[in-house]
Amino acid sequence: MLSHVDLKKGVYIVYEGMPYLILENALMFKGRGSSVMQAKLRNLKTGNILSRAFHTGENFEEADLEKLQVTFIYENKGKYVFSETNNPSKRFELTKEQIGPQVEFLILNIVVEGLRFKEEILAISLPIKMNFTVKEAPPGIKGDRAVGGTKGVTLETGAVVQVPLFVDIGEVIEVNTQTGEYMRRIQE
Repeated sequence: MLSHVDLKKGVYIVYEGMPYLILENALMFKGRGSSVMQAKLRNLKTGNILSRAFHTGENFEEADLEKLQVTFIYENKGKYVFSETNNPSKRFELTKEQIGPQVEFLILNIVVEGLRFKEEILAISLPIKMNFTVKEAPPGIKGDRAVGGTKGVTLETGAVVQVPLFVDIGEVIEVNTQTGEYMRRIQE
């Protein structure tokens, strides 16, 4: 069992019978020594985000999630189809809401980590750092410092990332899939 102070970013809990991921947390102290944990939770089944305040004495069950390797096959009408890597005949669908902001970084046939709760795969987790090819990039104008020496480029997945002015079309860059930030240019 987890207490309200154990609710940290990245922890999976069962709340009201559903599995949730803690997205943000902040411990707040009220008068006379009692504390309240303000938390933002994402429902793994529906993708809905809740804000809740948890008080001293509240206990939570840690979600018993099984991790397995899954392969992204295709996207059709807002549904993202995956299969278990070791058993391709077992396919399942996830919505954009269930996947979250990492959906912008899905590449066909990429192997990612799936999270299974009570025999149902509810979420996926991409590697933190991934390499992408730049498909569209405006020219970097050296004197243009109004935007802090960065420009927006479009990746092979369609995601737009802010990069330094020297990055050009066809180059491979490393991106943090959790924050969507440029990390470095990959020299080949």
